[in-house]
Amino acid sequence: MKKYLALLALASLGVQAQTVNTAVLGTDTAQQLVTEGLKHCAKDGYHVTVAVVDRSGVLKALARDELAGPHTIESARKKAYTAASLGKSTAEYANLIAEKPGLAGLRDMHPDILMLGGGLPVRVGEQLVGGIGIGGAPGGHLDQACAEAAIEAVLK
Repeated sequence: MKKYLALLALASLGVQAQTVNTAVLGTDTAQQLVTEGLKHCAKDGYHVTVAVVDRSGVLKALARDELAGPHTIESARKKAYTAASLGKSTAEYANLIAEKPGLAGLRDMHPDILMLGGGLPVRVGEQLVGGIGIGGAPGGHLDQACAEAAIEAVLK
């Protein structure tokens, strides 16, 4: 027993605490992204829901236009989750699956994955801090344009 404790004590001498410096997506920034996404889509006449998640896919902010369909709440959240989780736009994955049907299983990796246009990763510099998802415009490319405008307005 004494040998075991001595070995354990020796092994622990080489262990040091490690810290990681990382940017995080603050609540105020998440709310600004939602506001800008809604504003941009409204300007174009689209009634949408905008969701922003942190890098772990946890919802930080969400708002739904009064005339947006009820389904847009989950579609916006899932697009944001997918973009944050996979680190690329949801449109890129939707196009990839269309080109290579053998990759369709990507849709089934997690119940919150949604491979439709309208989700973008949110980065500070090169560091992924979250995702934004928009649902409700008449096409994923239009949802994505609103998300791009929100990121441009808040983070650029």
